[in-house]
Amino acid sequence: MADAPAPFALVPGAAASPVILHVPHSSREIPADVRSGIVLSDAELERELDHMTDSYTAEMAGRAAELAGVTPWRFVNRVSRLVVDPERFPDEREEMTAVGMGAVYTRTSHREVLRPEGADPAPLIERYFRPYAAAMTDAVAGRLAATGRAVIIDVHSYPTQPLPYELHGEGPRPPVCLGTDAFHTSPGLLAAAREAFAPCGETGLDSPFGGTYVPLDFYGTRAEVGALMVEIRRDTYMTEPGGPAGPGLSRLAEALAALVDAVSG
Repeated sequence: MADAPAPFALVPGAAASPVILHVPHSSREIPADVRSGIVLSDAELERELDHMTDSYTAEMAGRAAELAGVTPWRFVNRVSRLVVDPERFPDEREEMTAVGMGAVYTRTSHREVLRPEGADPAPLIERYFRPYAAAMTDAVAGRLAATGRAVIIDVHSYPTQPLPYELHGEGPRPPVCLGTDAFHTSPGLLAAAREAFAPCGETGLDSPFGGTYVPLDFYGTRAEVGALMVEIRRDTYMTEPGGPAGPGLSRLAEALAALVDAVSG
């Protein structure tokens, strides 16, 4: 059996760039030893990956990096969020634990059993979650040291129709949803995103998904760390739930590159 891919990768950008494109949910890879702890059949697992993977977001970020005037850094998760979800709290602070989707998921997108009751999340937290968090913390610290600031742009996608696991799925589902944080998302960053994505259709705020990802070492304390989540509705660039990408992918990559350029100076 081939070696499992490295669980995450920091792809260097320009030394002068403060921007990190963070891509946490684009991979479908599940190491064999992790797969053995998932109760779904192979067909059921493929279907779940169709629903839960932010397909083509790594390609979108890669194209944007190539197009940007100042190449951003990229931090890309190389394993599926069904291994661990690096953006969830690993403790009682995580509201998604209520539907079995804390840092280690125990339920599927349709609230069915994913892992057996009583499965211990600790080994996966130690093997995947904590190293990821530490590496992302180091990546942000590196941008702060090099440029005096950091801008984390989280690149996600979401389905056109709500899935049963969504806690806030009743709100608007615009083509582009911008997730914000009161401390880390400045008015200038938000305005730049609205302008950059204007050619892609309506932009909305924090619905159906809100908030941003900032490593805890900086969260709420370091205003030099800016953060914005970009959630792309999947029908704008691909065939749902797990089909091919379409021409919208290039348009969105161009918009993302425009946002990178707007906040790099």
